[in-house]
Amino acid sequence: MATILIVEDSPDNMVLFRTVLTLKGHTVIERVDGHGLLPALEETRPDLVLMDIQLPDMDGYTLLKEIRASDQKTLRVVALTAHAMGSDRERARVAGFDGYITKPIDVRAFPALVERALAGEVVEG
Repeated sequence: MATILIVEDSPDNMVLFRTVLTLKGHTVIERVDGHGLLPALEETRPDLVLMDIQLPDMDGYTLLKEIRASDQKTLRVVALTAHAMGSDRERARVAGFDGYITKPIDVRAFPALVERALAGEVVEG
């Protein structure tokens, strides 16, 4: 299965994401903020990053810019956010996210969205 790095500051959300993904056989690496994200990506070489857009130290858009300017620029990064308006989805797409998953997640649909993202598809859910 895949290695998935999750950047999420809500402990409850992290537990839910980790539980669902590990039950599907994935390895989950957890980060609560963007501090040290680029070295962590270099060290862990995840297959996918699921990243909250609203983080305490640096927002997901800024972190995505850093990823896209790094050696990890082709890494698949999917936004996780409570913002579900059409303009929010468009902003994430324009920023370069490879998908957009709204919170709270649908635990039945979430694994399939992650699998599609891992397969290179643009996901929205």
